[in-house]
Amino acid sequence: MLPSPTAPIEDLESKVTDVVEASGFLPESLRFWAVIAVGLLLAAVLTFVLSFAFTRIFHRSQTMSSDIAATRLPFFGALAAIVVKSALLALRRDQTGYQFWQFAWLVVLVTCVTWFLIRLSKGIENFMLERLQKKIGTGRKLAKVETQIGLLRRVLAAILVVLAVAAILLTIEQVRALGAGILASAGLMSVVVGLAVQTPLSNVFAGMQVAFTDSIRVGDTIVVEGERGSVEEITLSYVVVLLLDGRRMILPSTYFTTTPFENWSRRSTEISGNVVLELKWNAPVDYLRKRTTELLESSDLWDGRSNSLVVTDAVGGLQTVTIYLSARNAGDLWDLRNMVREKLLAELVADYPESLPDPRIQPEIGS
Repeated sequence: MLPSPTAPIEDLESKVTDVVEASGFLPESLRFWAVIAVGLLLAAVLTFVLSFAFTRIFHRSQTMSSDIAATRLPFFGALAAIVVKSALLALRRDQTGYQFWQFAWLVVLVTCVTWFLIRLSKGIENFMLERLQKKIGTGRKLAKVETQIGLLRRVLAAILVVLAVAAILLTIEQVRALGAGILASAGLMSVVVGLAVQTPLSNVFAGMQVAFTDSIRVGDTIVVEGERGSVEEITLSYVVVLLLDGRRMILPSTYFTTTPFENWSRRSTEISGNVVLELKWNAPVDYLRKRTTELLESSDLWDGRSNSLVVTDAVGGLQTVTIYLSARNAGDLWDLRNMVREKLLAELVADYPESLPDPRIQPEIGS
């Protein structure tokens, strides 16, 4: 990250003025380009010095080096725009096209400053999250803070972009006159704008509500539209859910404020589940109970909380054997259930084939 360009701007403008005064011995055709060349060189040196200084200051941070590097180009662009605008003002004020080029470089300046501030906010976000991770570790609290800070940064970026566009437009005399006319009919415009942005604004407010009421966080395991997945990203207007098969479901933020959904990791990531087996009445239940315990205790996926095997139904010559187990998170539970089911069925096929139902016979569904 680099500091706000306000202080370097004043220093650079004074240096450009000094360069203009010192270039009086050059021919008129060369003075303008000489001033720009020297000014850009000073801007590059200033960018490099500040970048190197802040890299040294934050050398212990793992993310700051890349964040500082990301701010170099917009920072240099802002300084370069100042150099060119100052040179135009000092040497080309009376020439044709002066107003156009001043406006063009003003657009470049505002764009670069806005870009710089957006990158700066991203760097501050990463730095804060890195410090918090060292302090509180990974987990639910960090995910909550990450979701909220990320949403605030996006709101700030949207505000900066709107202000930048407004600042550029207000420098155009015709636009200022148009703005006065629009304000004169503000009543009508407010109705039109209100109708036009009703849905987008509702999504924005819903996104803020989702983030700050803590109903979902980045990394949560949820079930939406009959599909299970994890929350990958929460933006101002939509939520991205990464499904088990790698697909991404994108839902508007209003979905999570108006539609019931399941959050399997609302309070903690620990989760329980079951494995259901349909077997004949002569199935070795005691053996299955013992093997289930052995399988769970030998697996790193099991968290040690839940382990029980019970017969939950017996209808039409078949009994329903239900195994209750638990894991640290939904992903581990998925793998643990599949492992237990696969191991037990393989052993039944090998050692107790008479306990397995005939696949040609459809069992009756018990009440």
